[in-house]
Amino acid sequence: MDPSYKSPPENRRAIGLNSLGFVLVTLAAYLSAVVTMGYVLNTISGPKAATLISLGIIYLVHGVYGYAWARNSGSLTSSLVYFAIQIALAVTLLFLAKSPALMLAMLPLAGQSVVLLTRRWMAAVCAAMWFVLVIPMAVSAGPGAAAVLGMFFLAGVVFVVVITRLAVQEQRARVEVERLLAELKGANEKLREYAAQVEELATATERNRLAREFHDSLGHYLTVVIVQIEAAIALMDTDRARSLEGLRKAQALAQEGLAEVRRAVAALRASPNESRPLIDSLATLFEECRSTGVSTEFQLIGTTRKLSPDAELTIYRAAQEGLTNVRKHANAERASVTLDYSGDTVWLVVHDDGVGATEPEKGFGLIGLHERVQLLGGEVKIATALGQGFTLKIGIPG
Repeated sequence: MDPSYKSPPENRRAIGLNSLGFVLVTLAAYLSAVVTMGYVLNTISGPKAATLISLGIIYLVHGVYGYAWARNSGSLTSSLVYFAIQIALAVTLLFLAKSPALMLAMLPLAGQSVVLLTRRWMAAVCAAMWFVLVIPMAVSAGPGAAAVLGMFFLAGVVFVVVITRLAVQEQRARVEVERLLAELKGANEKLREYAAQVEELATATERNRLAREFHDSLGHYLTVVIVQIEAAIALMDTDRARSLEGLRKAQALAQEGLAEVRRAVAALRASPNESRPLIDSLATLFEECRSTGVSTEFQLIGTTRKLSPDAELTIYRAAQEGLTNVRKHANAERASVTLDYSGDTVWLVVHDDGVGATEPEKGFGLIGLHERVQLLGGEVKIATALGQGFTLKIGIPG
């Protein structure tokens, strides 16, 4: 068997059409043979007529069912056996009837060879048909008649092969288009599923971002306001002037918090440092922390440089979260903030001398901070112990 042999694709409808064409052409060849022989079947001697009719029927039946068998088997051997039987039957009919018109009955075999065989085997089968017909004609009718009939049959074979090959290529192209359409349909369905998943993910991401924003902005202001009010209440009886000052600061912070909420609702990405340098925005946080009685120091290392808006907002929110935790949980007297621009990564360190903890509680603020930093490819480090304060350190590439 030819190792390169591969039966081309063909559906049942195509097989049926091929078989119908084979039957019609073969019957036309039979009719032409009867007409050119100059007499009808009932004038032929009994045994000869019975033989011709039987062989004709066998040729027709085998051309229909034998072709389907060879096509369905997908085997080169089966196809060659089919063509060998058909050629033998056709040569026998031609020899008995002695009518060149029966050569037409072999033309459908050329078309079937295009479907069943590779190009090399197709050429071999067509050449075999030509030789087994032309050589006997040359012996019986002479070289001249054999040459004319040979050219006629060769032209017919070439025509059938070309037309069949075009039909097969068109069919294969249609099958390929249908396959690609099916794949495209499947791909579109997957894309719709992916789009729905992306939409859900984007919604969840935006929900988390808004939650972080409201926690870091509104939560910060409310915490400072509460601390200021508590301090004012504590000083109400002993130092009314400082108490009123604390209330006024609480009022101012409440107004800033309200403005922050309005900006967040209006823009959904309001940044407290979008209109001023990061250092100036941090200075406001330090002043707020000092106003609650916590001594706050700031150290700048290296030369400041412009970072992306997301990076600067993350640094600001980290300092805000760290100082808010100092006021709420640390019970500290002093806090320090260090901003280091000396390397490729910008580091922010918030440290206090408060009570510390055996293990830091991961509230929503720290969880949100981790998310912010991770989105920028940075890292968060926390160091704490009982009686040794709390240190928050974040690094942002930039």
